[in-house]
This record gives sequence, structure tokens and C-alpha cells, in this order.
Amino acid sequence: MSKLLQREGISDRALEIADKVEAFVREKVIPYERDPRLGGHGPSEDLSMELKALAREAGVMTPHILDDGGHLTQRETAAVLIRSGLSPLGPLACHTCAPDEGNMFLLGKVASPELKERFLSRMIDGSMRTAFFMTEPAEDGGAGSDPSMMLTTCKMDGNHWVVNGRKTYITGADGAGMGIIMAKSDDGACMFLVDLPDPAIRIERVMDTIDSSMPGGHAVITIDNLRVPADQMLGESGEGFKYAQVRLAPARLSHCMRWLGACVRAHEIATDYANRRMAFGKQLIDHEGVGFMLAENLMDLKQAELMIYWCADVLDSGAQGGAESSMAKVAVSEALMRVADRCVQCMGGQGVTADTIVEQVFREIRAFRIYDGPTEVHKWSLAKKIKRDWKAEHGG
Repeated sequence: MSKLLQREGISDRALEIADKVEAFVREKVIPYERDPRLGGHGPSEDLSMELKALAREAGVMTPHILDDGGHLTQRETAAVLIRSGLSPLGPLACHTCAPDEGNMFLLGKVASPELKERFLSRMIDGSMRTAFFMTEPAEDGGAGSDPSMMLTTCKMDGNHWVVNGRKTYITGADGAGMGIIMAKSDDGACMFLVDLPDPAIRIERVMDTIDSSMPGGHAVITIDNLRVPADQMLGESGEGFKYAQVRLAPARLSHCMRWLGACVRAHEIATDYANRRMAFGKQLIDHEGVGFMLAENLMDLKQAELMIYWCADVLDSGAQGGAESSMAKVAVSEALMRVADRCVQCMGGQGVTADTIVEQVFREIRAFRIYDGPTEVHKWSLAKKIKRDWKAEHGG
């Protein structure tokens, strides 16, 4: 098991699950990393199903959700999801990947018993992928990092809601069996659960993006007079932003967990290369320029791990954790970008090839600095909080 990941302060049940997940990813999943069914828009559907079948057989399908339907604490979840991330295919195989992991968490917290029975069980057992429809095209002036700019509308018509609009960067929409759609009513933001595919929801195109680990890729969507039964609204009309907050902080942190695992693995590969490769009469690791980069990786990886567990503890306390998750997302994504970049640099020409996962991890982490909120948006949000807190303290 990985020597870089901490075990202290983690429950025995979480460590048992985490060790089982790590063994599965290393022994069963990693051999698939050069599978020809891996494409620019993510793993194919048949590869996804094959990996999930292996996870079921190994008893590691959706490992952060317990047999009784309960959920591991965020601290426990971190131990498990970090290890699932040791391969870019690990979260897909174990069903801990985005957007499914965040969608399951949201439904578990907010959905009615009827909606849970209809949708959640198929999500947990991995038989259905899902998508989260929030972001809108910039050319339309729609919602991106600022969800209050949402243009997609929903209006009541009898016992149905009629939804119209466009969405973009919708991860996994192509091939998903269920979608959570955000739209704006006269009351405010709303969320709906819809079966997919639906003729009223048209995929305009799947974009070519820098990352390639998520099945279905990232799509631009047109929603044209979609009729949704009123009982498929998630919660109440106008409460959509509140529900989004329920999902937001844990989902941000889950991204940090998974990509920490990927960078731990990239560091392992770069370390192995530096210890085997000879140049100028000695091993690469003995050249300070290389050895120091790997040393800096150790520090960034540990700091990222500590930030993840700190934020997890905040969420486990019952706090919403918006500011803390913003800090964690920025600190971890920026640290992991440095790690991934150093791994490529240490390996030289080999680092930019697809012979190992190092170059893919580099691409994925570059996208992670933008997904779930760019670094600059989180810093701006934190600066606003600093100003609010100062005013509250000084009576301004």
C-alpha cells in the first residue's frame, strides 16, 4: 500500500475499505490504462461496464456508501477516494467519480423517499451514470462561475414544469441515464430529476477538452420544451441554490481527494524513473535538479493531504464549509499542478508520452484548476468573506 498516504486518525473501517480499494485499483484497474477503448471523450461505455463489473466482483463498488445506505464520514471518504484515484480509471471503476459521486450525495441529503427509490438505488449500484446540468454557454451570457446568471427557465403547465435553455460542459451527458437540471422559475433556482435520454434534451456536440478520464466527455446541450412531472422537482421551487450548496463543498473536496491519488501515483512513476535512469555518470535522482523536484513533490503532496483532511473535518462537524472548501480546492489544485508538472519534467521526453499516465495526470490536473470553480473565483469569494468579516468585527 502507498507509503505516502497517512493512516493515523482514520477509522479502522475506513482503512479496511481503503486498503481493499487500493489493492483493486493497483491489481485490476491499472492494467486497463492502455486499453484501446480509451478515447478523447473518455472511456467507452463497454469499458466502463467491464470495469464496474470487476469492482462489483471485488466488493468495491461505491465503497464510500455502506450496505445499510449510510455514508462514510468525509474524513473516512477521503481515505477511500484518494486511493480510488491512484489510476485515472479507478474512480470510474469504483463509481466514486464525478458527477455521480456528488449527485448521489445530493440525492441522499435532499431527495424525497420516492425519488430516492426511483433513482438513487440505480446510481449506487453503478448500473446508471448521471449528469448535472448547471453551467451555460458564455456566448449566451449564461451561468458559469456565477450561477445567479442562469438563463434556463422553467414554468408550470398543469402538473408539469416546462424547461427551456442551453447548457454546456455537461460531464457525462452522452450515455447518462438520469440528469439533474437547474433552471430558474419566478421563485428562483430549481432542480429537476429527469430520465435520460429524452428527445427534448439534445446534445449539440461533445467538446474536445484537455482532459479525457470521464465517460461521455463534456457536452453542449439544448433543452427544448422539456416537460417534467411536478413530483420530479428536487425539493421546493426557488430553493435550487440552497441545494446546490449541499452538493458543492463535498463535491469540491471529492475532486481534491481523487486527484491527490492520481498525483501520488504520478510521483511514484517519476520516482521509479529517476532511480532507474542513468545520465552523466549517475542516477537521475542524484542530480539535485531532479532530486529536489521529487523532494518538493513530497511536501506538496503532504500539504494537499492535510488540507483535504482539515476540510473534511470541518464538513463532518456539520458546518457548510463553503470558505474552507474554497481554500482546500485552491491549495490542493495548485499544489497538485506543481507536482504533476515536476513529474513530467523529471521524466523528460518520456514524461510527455502516453507510455505512462503521467502526461494524462498533468492534463487532468490542469483542467481541475478550473473545474468546480477556477482558482481566481475562489480567491475572489474568500476576499469578499474577509471584507464581510472585517465589517462585522469593526461595525462597518
